[in-house]
Amino acid sequence: ARLRLPPAFNFGQSNRSAGFLQRFPLGKVPAFEGDDGFCIFESNAIAHYVANDALRGATREEAALVLQWVNFADSDVIPPASAWVFPTLGIMQYNKQATEHAKDEVKKVLGVLNEHLLTRTFLVGERVTLADVTLVCSLLWLYKQVLDPSFRQPYSNMNRWFVTCINQPQFKAILGDVKICDKMAQFDAKKFAEMQPKKEKAPKEPKEHKPQDKKEKKEDKKKPAPEEEPDATEEVLSSEPKAKDPFAHLPKSSFILDEFKRKYSNEDTLSVALPHFWEQFDREGWSIWYSEYKYPAELTLTFMSCNLISGMFQRLDKLRKNAFASVILFGANNESGISGVWVFRGHELVFPMSA
Repeated sequence: ARLRLPPAFNFGQSNRSAGFLQRFPLGKVPAFEGDDGFCIFESNAIAHYVANDALRGATREEAALVLQWVNFADSDVIPPASAWVFPTLGIMQYNKQATEHAKDEVKKVLGVLNEHLLTRTFLVGERVTLADVTLVCSLLWLYKQVLDPSFRQPYSNMNRWFVTCINQPQFKAILGDVKICDKMAQFDAKKFAEMQPKKEKAPKEPKEHKPQDKKEKKEDKKKPAPEEEPDATEEVLSSEPKAKDPFAHLPKSSFILDEFKRKYSNEDTLSVALPHFWEQFDREGWSIWYSEYKYPAELTLTFMSCNLISGMFQRLDKLRKNAFASVILFGANNESGISGVWVFRGHELVFPMSA
């Protein structure tokens, strides 16, 4: 099908005009209007309408399989791909938990495609179909931004299919020369800040200066209430020596814990946070400990065990400037254990071990 693009189309303006909304009430793009006045929106619907029988699937079975993979791209590929890629483009704020979950989902998707393409050149039949077109476009930014050689290496069948597709003349005419990434892109806080719309500050209203009577101010001042005499309990407590800072005697360290915590919270653990930790770690000023919960038989429901871990961290909040820990619950209900790794300032435990 031959398509013509409308002249001088400005997204955000042209698609909100009265004429556009009359034909496409939601104002969504892409949108298609035929010479006969037939109007349709949504990418997959437009692609299906303008495609030929070969692209849609030559038989009923092939047509159903094409539709299956098109829906698979929308429901299983695009959501995790967007959650992982968008922060690297500065479009979306980085969330470590969401990104790690997206990576796992992408691995699952790539595994399914890799297995399917083991004995196939294309997804459906022996020629390119809308299934290939849709999935290549859905996977495009993953390959361009984050699927570095080590990540994509286990999926050789899918890599072969992707490279075959993007080198077809019809794909090249639209996508150009696609450069597959050599290094996994990371979240760029500066780029994200630049992408955000700047808020205009409202002009401050001038404050009215009211003359004040100095004499009235003096009269309004209240006399301080007389101090109450401490009772016997307060006297005993005040006489007890204050707790000493257990880290006061330690020399200054080159390892800045807060800097590592920022890396751990906001960037990829394996490729950024852990290399930073080992590069900066001060072995003289800090120590690493392994911990294991002594009474696993007492652990029942997993959510209760997770609450136990959270409560422990709350009680140790005062250590946040001088300690770091990663504690994990392993197992299932009534069959679990808790273990973790701790990083402490100095080479001794800050608190005595309980018997």
